[in-house]
Amino acid sequence: MALIFSKIGIIGGGISGLAAAKQLSEHNPIVFEATDSIGGVWKHCSFRTTKLQTPRCDYEFSDYPWPLRDNTSFPTHSEILDYLNSYAKHFDLFKFINFNSKVVEIRLAKPKDPMSDSLTNPSTLLSSGKPIWEVAVQTSGSTAIQWYGFEFIVMCMGKYGDVPIIPKYGMNKGPEVFKGKVMHSQEYSKLNPEESSQLLKGKKVVVVGYKKSGIDLAMECAEANQGEEGKACTMVVRTSHWIVPHYSIWGLPFYLFYSTRFSQFLHARPNQGTLKTLLCMLLSPARKAASKIIESYLLWKLPLVKYGLKPDHPFEEDYASCQMAILPESFFHEADKGKINFKRASNWWFWEGGIEFEDNTKLEADVVLLATGYDGKKKLRDVLPEPFRSFLEFPSGMMPLYRQA
Repeated sequence: MALIFSKIGIIGGGISGLAAAKQLSEHNPIVFEATDSIGGVWKHCSFRTTKLQTPRCDYEFSDYPWPLRDNTSFPTHSEILDYLNSYAKHFDLFKFINFNSKVVEIRLAKPKDPMSDSLTNPSTLLSSGKPIWEVAVQTSGSTAIQWYGFEFIVMCMGKYGDVPIIPKYGMNKGPEVFKGKVMHSQEYSKLNPEESSQLLKGKKVVVVGYKKSGIDLAMECAEANQGEEGKACTMVVRTSHWIVPHYSIWGLPFYLFYSTRFSQFLHARPNQGTLKTLLCMLLSPARKAASKIIESYLLWKLPLVKYGLKPDHPFEEDYASCQMAILPESFFHEADKGKINFKRASNWWFWEGGIEFEDNTKLEADVVLLATGYDGKKKLRDVLPEPFRSFLEFPSGMMPLYRQA
């Protein structure tokens, strides 16, 4: 087995992969991108109406500002793709990227491993006693596998894409009994505007999920069904989350609550020391007060109580876990018009005419869209070897951004 050797390998050509490639450019990294373009979720998992949830000026590379960074609007996914392509061209990053190159396996080869002797370019790493990472890459349209060897690997695969989460159903309660169309948001994102409009227009649509993808799908359905002939879309809401119309709370910029140096003292961090832990405890009333101030504004501004969408947990819980969503401008306006309905339900399943709930009610549907998210952990588990695969597990069930050594 012949290996192509380089010091650094980067897996993924999204925002993180591009940033890593730029920072490590002096080492001539090899970037593996499974698709034919950069951009990650902004290219492959976005809808026609998808926009960034952060103001333009707060979402940029520090060494490459937006051309119009003083514009505080939320950029569309196409604007973000233009920005990322401009960034990659400016720093000459395309020369590092291998497109249509999917990583299918990673393993750690010890210096005395016989496989290490197969390097086409013997490295001083091996003679110095250091292990290398061996990476198997499959090119689109080919079954052949090319192996690479690296001293370091940067994982930039992301968690919002590639592996959709599909709900599990009981016997004769899955999509096979439904006579309509069932589609995950990932599959929907591959449709062009004409195809998506044809799918939704004049149809009774059910959207399962109440996070950003579900909200955007409901809006696209409402836009496609304007007029008297249009049908209403129903969102099935299992857990209600806090949603935000814009980045101003009682006239104050949102960043004052969570993005200032002082606000950082309100939140605990790993290995922060006894003094900072004590300070966090003393300032906990201020942290709770900030959450209550935001909640009071959202309950005043949005008809959450009217539609039974008021969450049972504090705002800071959604903010800290990135569950908060920015609302499209006319979302509740469409709800007031009857174009978007809501159904709270913990469990549901299919019947031939739509979906059924545990309270024995049924909802007729022509199309069911599953905005049920992605399994980012599985995507990593599929390529990482043990014991590194087990590092993904965390007591809270969430994948931490960084792991302490």
